[in-house]
Formats: sequence, structure tokens, C-alpha cells
Amino acid sequence: MLWIKAFHIIFMVTWFAGLFYLPRLFVYHALTEDAAGRERFKLMERKLYYGIMAPGAVLTIVFGTGLWLGYGISGAWLHAKLALVAVLIVYHLWCGKLLNDFKHDRNTHSHVWYRWFNEFPVVVLIAAVILAVVKPF
Repeated sequence: MLWIKAFHIIFMVTWFAGLFYLPRLFVYHALTEDAAGRERFKLMERKLYYGIMAPGAVLTIVFGTGLWLGYGISGAWLHAKLALVAVLIVYHLWCGKLLNDFKHDRNTHSHVWYRWFNEFPVVVLIAAVILAVVKPF
């Protein structure tokens, strides 16, 4: 079970790296005015989303499910953490929608909006780690 826990943490870190970095790329992409720069950001964003974030998300959920089934974990803290995971999945998919908007040159948000959007996963990470480690309820 420790291997499953290790891989759950590894892929969670991978997923969060993408959740932190992709919106930061959106900030710079929204500021870019030249065609070559926009195309470069489109490529970077696509590779990050499909090559790192999506596999990280799927494997985090797979190994997290393995932990849940293997340990038979229960409690209100777990329900709260699973709710946060559901919120992160929605955020992840929203990032995919924004990626698609950039891909088709349909971005309607400013770089300032993306700066605020980029802060959300930080709050979720803090809450999820506290729930998993402290198990406050």
C-alpha cells in the first residue's frame, strides 16, 4: 500500500504542477501580441495539458481510489477531500476549455483575470493537504 500512496503523491504533484503552470502560461499568452509568440504558447499549453496534466489527473485519481479501497478509509474529512477533488476536476476541465479558446483565438479574458484564476488551485491544495494530514473531522 505504501507504493500506491507514493504514486498517488507523485502524480498529485505532477497534476498540481500543471494546474499551477497552465494558467500562468495563459497570463503570458493573453499579453502576447505577435503571431509567432501566440503559436508558441498554443504548443506549450497543449503539451502541458495533454502530456502532463491529464495523465497526472487520471493517475492521481486511480491511485487515490486504490488507497481508498485498500485501506477502507472513511470519515467526513474524506468526503470533504473528495469534494475538493471534484472541484479540481471541474477546474481542470475549465482549463481545457480556456486552452481551446486560445487555440481558436477566441480568448476573451485579460491577463489580470488569468492571474486571479491562477490562485484558485493554491487554496484547494492547502485545504486538501490539511484534510489528508490533520483529518480535522
